[in-house]
Amino acid sequence: MNEKIAVLEDEKDILELIALHLGKAGYRVEKFSKADDLFKAAEKESFALLVLDLILPDMDGIDVCKHIKSSSELSSLPVVMVTAKTELADKLVGLEVGADDYITKPFSPKELVARVRAILRRYSPKPGSEKIRIGKILLIDPARREVYVDDKKIELTFAEFGILQILASKKGWVFTREKIIDTLWEGEKAVIDRTVDVHVKNLREKLGKAKKHIKNIRGVGYKIEE
Repeated sequence: MNEKIAVLEDEKDILELIALHLGKAGYRVEKFSKADDLFKAAEKESFALLVLDLILPDMDGIDVCKHIKSSSELSSLPVVMVTAKTELADKLVGLEVGADDYITKPFSPKELVARVRAILRRYSPKPGSEKIRIGKILLIDPARREVYVDDKKIELTFAEFGILQILASKKGWVFTREKIIDTLWEGEKAVIDRTVDVHVKNLREKLGKAKKHIKNIRGVGYKIEE
């Protein structure tokens, strides 16, 4: 385990606490207190994941996430948001702009490490997985974690790709929101049905004309069909 994780947090004590526990877990950690410093570093080096505080001195955490997810170079970087806000609406805003997970202050460092480890484990490439074609325009490459619509690569977050891969694993099969949560988030209690809906909404928007293959089965869940 030698993945490098970026931590953007302006509270020094919390920054050091997160870095300490991620370091003990075997990760290399690069610490940032300003968004601009993170962006400059990301131009020169690669990170496996970003732990992002929402309240920053130079840029709102939501805007940082938007910037990352709109960048062709950084859009696939998984983001775990750390927020003092407990309202569901605030968390959903984070998911809507592309965050893969969130954790609320005060939090257990062990829980944060567990979330980071779970994301990196779930979304690590799986060599040997066969490509999946849906209809004539949608191609999914699980081994490379890449998606193409009409031969054009589409940048998805890890959660969006994970949901698409789950649906594509059994064409025509209806997956309930609970099943998607159990499969993708391993039953994480903090993840709710609305989380799945937000990610599917973003996924369909990115797929463009290929979104027609993802069907919403009212009151049940989602499926993908030819």
